[in-house]
Amino acid sequence: MQVKEVKPINFVYFRTEATLSMLQNFLPVSKELFREAVSHDLQITGPVHWHYFGFSMDERKPFILEVALPVSEVLSHYDGKFHFKRTEPFKCVSIIHEGAWNELPSTYDKMSQFIAKHKLEPVACNREIYINADFNFPEANVTEVQIGIRM
Repeated sequence: MQVKEVKPINFVYFRTEATLSMLQNFLPVSKELFREAVSHDLQITGPVHWHYFGFSMDERKPFILEVALPVSEVLSHYDGKFHFKRTEPFKCVSIIHEGAWNELPSTYDKMSQFIAKHKLEPVACNREIYINADFNFPEANVTEVQIGIRM
């Protein structure tokens, strides 16, 4: 586990309000983001991210979800179904989670304990970066989990 600052990133992204039980419905969005980036001749500069704003472990409480793909540039005159942005620096606690996503709650628990122990202040913004997403063999998944903090 480490505390770090992620430099600004350009994204094409999809944004919606969701709950935990709805997340599976948004898996196809990643393919659509790739298609959109390629159709605009953009370089894809990293793996798919899911950003969670206002997220809690309460399965009924809605939060904002962004499914985001890093790209080489922000298109200023874009008029399509997605959005573009360049993020600000992101200060966070980060850990690599290896294995199935249904095991992520224990990773979040460990991170929360680390944050409390080190008296860090979370900012209600989490990121999951899907370094390897293996839908057939979930034990091979590699996900970087980042919990935003104030520094």
